[in-house]
Amino acid sequence: MKALLPVLFLVPVLLEGQATRDFLTPDEIEQIRNTAQEPSERLKLYATFARLRIDLIKQMVATEKAGRSALIHQTLGDYTRIIEAIDNVSDDALKKDKDIAEGLAAVAGAEEEMLADLRKIEDSGPKDLARYRFELTNAIEATEDSLELTRQDVAGRRKEVLTKAAEEKKKLEEMMTPAGVKERKAAEAKAAEEEKGKRKAPTLRRKGEQPTRR
Repeated sequence: MKALLPVLFLVPVLLEGQATRDFLTPDEIEQIRNTAQEPSERLKLYATFARLRIDLIKQMVATEKAGRSALIHQTLGDYTRIIEAIDNVSDDALKKDKDIAEGLAAVAGAEEEMLADLRKIEDSGPKDLARYRFELTNAIEATEDSLELTRQDVAGRRKEVLTKAAEEKKKLEEMMTPAGVKERKAAEAKAAEEEKGKRKAPTLRRKGEQPTRR
């Protein structure tokens, strides 16, 4: 039997000033911030983090230990929030017309395996299942829904995402004052310019330095 993953390794961090804890560890948060700026890389990292939760849950279910029910309940909840984060990252990237085919492929493979593991846990009927059945059901349904989205044709999904975003934007603007709508559009234009600037090829020249003529 594999050694039980250190529980403390996966205990989410309590962010300062927040009443609720995060669903990622401090190390995972740093990985997201520092090494996963591209959507596909971020998706692959989230899939890895979700896999860690599933492995931990499987090991806890296989080991009868006092207090495991609460830990399984908590870990299932964190897993579900990671799956939701995957869907949000995907939708956001599709809105910006970014290529996430590589990330979606990695997510699809991981979710297929994780869904099978979750169903096995449910079918095995652990003695304390009643204490975390609700979270397990949520995790299964979230994975099913996410996998369906991940398998969807990218062009079709992008169209749906953009249509939904446009409808939500229209509803929001209908509740805003003309000045508020103007301010919102100005902020969107500024954000678009900043995003455009990020896509420019990097240069080693200092600010104001002209290219050397040959």
